[in-house]
Amino acid sequence: MTLPLYGTASQSVGFSSDRARSVVRLRSIESGAERHVADFALAKAPHEVRRAIEADWSSILVVSEGAIDLPSSFQGRLVVVPPKYGYLADGDVIGFDHASRKFRTLYRRNSAHNSFLVTERCNNYCLMCSQPPKDVDDRWILSEIKESLPLIDRATGALTFTGGETLSDWQDFIAVLKECRDRLPATAIQVLTNGRAFVDSQIVDAWKDIGHPNLMAAIPVYASVDHVHDHVVQAKGAFDETILGILKLKDRGQRVEIRVVLHALTAPIIEDTGRWLARNLPFVDHVALMGLENTGFAIANDATLWMDPVDYGDGLARAVDHLSAAGVNVSVYNLPKCVLPKSVWPHALQSISDWKNGFVEECDRCDAKNTCSGFFTTGRPRFSRGVRAVTFDREELSRLVN
Repeated sequence: MTLPLYGTASQSVGFSSDRARSVVRLRSIESGAERHVADFALAKAPHEVRRAIEADWSSILVVSEGAIDLPSSFQGRLVVVPPKYGYLADGDVIGFDHASRKFRTLYRRNSAHNSFLVTERCNNYCLMCSQPPKDVDDRWILSEIKESLPLIDRATGALTFTGGETLSDWQDFIAVLKECRDRLPATAIQVLTNGRAFVDSQIVDAWKDIGHPNLMAAIPVYASVDHVHDHVVQAKGAFDETILGILKLKDRGQRVEIRVVLHALTAPIIEDTGRWLARNLPFVDHVALMGLENTGFAIANDATLWMDPVDYGDGLARAVDHLSAAGVNVSVYNLPKCVLPKSVWPHALQSISDWKNGFVEECDRCDAKNTCSGFFTTGRPRFSRGVRAVTFDREELSRLVN
């Protein structure tokens, strides 16, 4: 099942009408850490509310089926969310809209897959976009992110910023990345961007000036032929701008990952794309060849995009070989091992975010399950005809364990 990250609180009291939204960090009732104005005690049952009040918590979030009866002496803030959000834990951060009582889980401290949506606006219109762009004024999201950053555990291993096009409001977003530099210097920061903004040298220089020691721009290149890439992203001239942006970033010593989403328009030519990347952009830091998440526009364009991974496995293996031979760090994301040639397995990573990652019944008896990506649970999942349990003999199991 997909973990629910969005919802509506069944009850809320005590929030000021002077502000439209609040960012809330959850804390265990017994937490002895210094309390921030954004901190709420996390109660997992109605009887824990009294414990929180007795511990002098003036802000409480309760996971409960029904409404909470508060003592008349309580003058603080209360939010009640349904039981399906019982995964919320100490250190998690949510955004809460006062009027609608809608909330979003922004950060989970115990997850390795935290990401912030920066905007829903984009100057591409990708045929398989999992976050279909909207022409809206959503600059408030960046303000919410700025408010969230001081609440994030400094030990967080990785943080991703996604969109829409994350550089739509580039100056404000660069300021957010500088906050990451100052507050989360040990965290790997990955920014998903179509790269077209980096045609502007002013933006590239501002990016370089961020100075975060582990900042990566993840940029899609869908083909080695300009018109194919431009068709996939539905933007004429996008290929030229994207490649120029990559070159400008690398010229300034910045880290770049290239991403190729595999579907019926890109997978049949993946060997050519891999060869082209190996010859022309061997200096990038990473190349990710990615299985399709069948959600968003991918559902609407299913007849155009769906291709069984089994049918492009050989080309994918040759693309990996070309990149590896050129010394390029290459990975395969979002594809289960059973549908891939064995030569690709060392490159196939567990990349699907934990909140939308699952397995099918066949996986229960698979020896490779613990190192396999599994499947997306979002949207309308499509399954390859090659899905099968992988079984190892004793020698293979011994080699894997040791």
